[in-house]
Amino acid sequence: MLPRGLQPCGRLCRWSSPFLQLLALTAVTFVVLAPLTCHRLLHSYYYLRRWYLSPMSQDFLQQNQEDGLRALHYFERLRVHNASEPAPGEARRTGLLITIITVQRHPEFHYVLQVASRFHSLLRQCGAPCRRHQILLCNVEADPSTHADAQLLAGFFGVANRYGSRQAPEPSLNQFEKEKRDYAYCLEKSLQDYDPEHVLLVEDDAVPEDEIFPVLNHLLQVRFSKPHLRDALYMKLYHPERLQRYLNPEPMRILEWLGVGMLGGSLLGFAYAWAAGRPGPSWPIALFFALYSMLLVELVGRHYLLELRRLAPPLYNVVPATECCTPAMLFSAPSARRALGYLKKLRCRSGFAKDTALYSLLRTKGERAFVVEPNLVRHVGMFSSLRVNINPKLL
Repeated sequence: MLPRGLQPCGRLCRWSSPFLQLLALTAVTFVVLAPLTCHRLLHSYYYLRRWYLSPMSQDFLQQNQEDGLRALHYFERLRVHNASEPAPGEARRTGLLITIITVQRHPEFHYVLQVASRFHSLLRQCGAPCRRHQILLCNVEADPSTHADAQLLAGFFGVANRYGSRQAPEPSLNQFEKEKRDYAYCLEKSLQDYDPEHVLLVEDDAVPEDEIFPVLNHLLQVRFSKPHLRDALYMKLYHPERLQRYLNPEPMRILEWLGVGMLGGSLLGFAYAWAAGRPGPSWPIALFFALYSMLLVELVGRHYLLELRRLAPPLYNVVPATECCTPAMLFSAPSARRALGYLKKLRCRSGFAKDTALYSLLRTKGERAFVVEPNLVRHVGMFSSLRVNINPKLL
């Protein structure tokens, strides 16, 4: 019989095995903790869509309607105080022209008022760095007089009406081609009337984030000094969150994902080695934690990792653009003229909308385009101007 101090340690020794410890960590993380903490996160794989999507969508619509009423009251108060914007030509050449493209739809949400009030408020807060920024409203409603919110905004900003008594939409024109022509008109009108250095073309359901102007000022002053960015055809300020995952057909994200694994694997590997009283992690331990970190970030949601970049403008990422979508697009004056020339030669249709048309130019014309991460606008419109959607959902 062995002395008392040399008795076999049994189950305790088995649990000191790194394999069992890491297996237990994996099970607890991905089967217990992550589902419990992430089941309400809209852009996580753990999101319980069947349970939460419908009520969250209804809450979003209600909140959106309340935001629309607040925006309406914002401009009503401004009108009382006669706080209109300066007319074009009173200031020096426009640095950044914010052109909001709008059409009448679901007036109870006051989409364009939400966008315009937020830009107006943020410009006031921005101060001197934004003194050469201006706002233009581009009304593409077939009968502009029926767009009540646009009529209200005409007392505060410059307005360009696409249609009127002398011009009406072509009846035979498909909706996708009409949208492209309206888009091109607003871009061309922006260049003609304001001669801006840059145009931010914004759709009327893209509400700006709080930090949009500090980030744009940083991009225009610092990042755009690099030729490959300065000469880009356009810069997207929004990409749908559901398409921001690593497991999407955007190969440039693979390097970022590997970087997350290398950083997470190193930090967690050394933490594990310290907790286990080891001098340092072995390569199998480091590899495990690298894969562990990569899987955790993907399942929880890359979108939430990107939110950490909002801490400071230099942390924002600029990467090659992908196809979808056009809620907020930044053009330099030269690139805007090139884009106009290209768009006039293209005809849009179902399956080849304006975002696809713009993206196709990158290949056919040898152009470049980029997207800023995380998003600088929030897409709040759940009712499309192109497709009928009676019961909209967030996803």
